[in-house]
Amino acid sequence: MTILELFCDVDDFCQTLPPFQFLLTRPALEEQALHAHLIRNRPTGLHLSEIMTILIAFHQSSYRQFKAYYTTEILTHGRADFPKAPTYSRFVELMPRALLHLVIYLYRSFGACTGISFVDSTKLEVCRLKRMNTHRVFKENAALGKTSMGWFYGFKLHLICNDSGELLWVGLTPGDRDDRAALRECFQHDLFSLFGKLFADRGYISQALVTELSNKHHVALHTRLRKNMKCAVPVLSEDALFLRKRAIIESVIDQLKNISQIEHSRHRSPVNFMVNLVCGLIAYSRQPKKPSLIPQAGPLKLVA
Repeated sequence: MTILELFCDVDDFCQTLPPFQFLLTRPALEEQALHAHLIRNRPTGLHLSEIMTILIAFHQSSYRQFKAYYTTEILTHGRADFPKAPTYSRFVELMPRALLHLVIYLYRSFGACTGISFVDSTKLEVCRLKRMNTHRVFKENAALGKTSMGWFYGFKLHLICNDSGELLWVGLTPGDRDDRAALRECFQHDLFSLFGKLFADRGYISQALVTELSNKHHVALHTRLRKNMKCAVPVLSEDALFLRKRAIIESVIDQLKNISQIEHSRHRSPVNFMVNLVCGLIAYSRQPKKPSLIPQAGPLKLVA
């Protein structure tokens, strides 16, 4: 998708929403609100859809740093498309204004449940463990957690996708949050609906969770068993096959981190951290090809 096609889709989306701009121009951080009388609330030459387009296009590009992308592709080569683009420092100040629209746009980009879903979580480090005690940006939000790869300091990103690799739900919690508790919370949202079978790793093993999802939400949770556990109910061959195909969500996480750039340690604002994360999820949702269990039909070949 070209940047023009992306802008047309984003602009059409912005036209369907009521104007939230007057709410988003207020100070986003508590320390800014204390000195709100000293902050100038200047209008910008960029439309909100242009800001969203630039942010999403960065995660679809091959750039690793947003500053290099903005100064090269927007200020240098993209002046014809964005003639009123401000300086990099000014654009960073405008990024929090687009957060609410980006979250709604992400929800619109979610796929549909097909009855076969996969759930997993991944770490989002905000700094190295040696700098944990002196880290200030996420001091009130991040936490020390542990995964199968070791200890980390930051957040956990929880994902649910279908068998076509489309995102169905995302959640962000501190690093010390239990994966099973996060899964319970996602079913409490009225906008979230899931049916069929849900496949997870051993981190979601809980008989109470299986019973709760089955009785209240009619969702069958399937996980692999630990070596010291006995299977009380025989596992169907079909369920065992999908448990082996659970690597699809690992591929989704790999693309989010290595292509969409949702994880790095250069954040200087919690709000801009959320903007970067949401834009990375949107960029993945708009990919034409995603990890999928459904074989894609190629061109037919005639046999002589």
